[in-house]
Amino acid sequence: MKFANLSLAALCMIAAAVTPAHANPELAKRKACLSCHGVDKAILGPAFKDVAQKYRGQKGVDAKLAEKIVKGGGGVWKMPMGPMPAQTQVSATEAKQLSAWILMLK
Repeated sequence: MKFANLSLAALCMIAAAVTPAHANPELAKRKACLSCHGVDKAILGPAFKDVAQKYRGQKGVDAKLAEKIVKGGGGVWKMPMGPMPAQTQVSATEAKQLSAWILMLK
């Protein structure tokens, strides 16, 4: 029984190391990201899955994306609304969590 408890604890630790803390669609919903971005489809901005596909595998892209979330940006997607405005309601930590969640989408 002790071995089983240790194995379960080890699996939980591995899962925690692999899964970004608090990176989930609920944070995107709370911060109104889903008002302009769909997970699967573009709305006013690109779909999050398209963002993940475009940037996946690029070195340092998680930090770059987090910065774009906070500061805004444009010129990459040619969306009808124009550039994304700065997201003042999103902290740097939350932007990193959102970036990690977006980049893990497939």
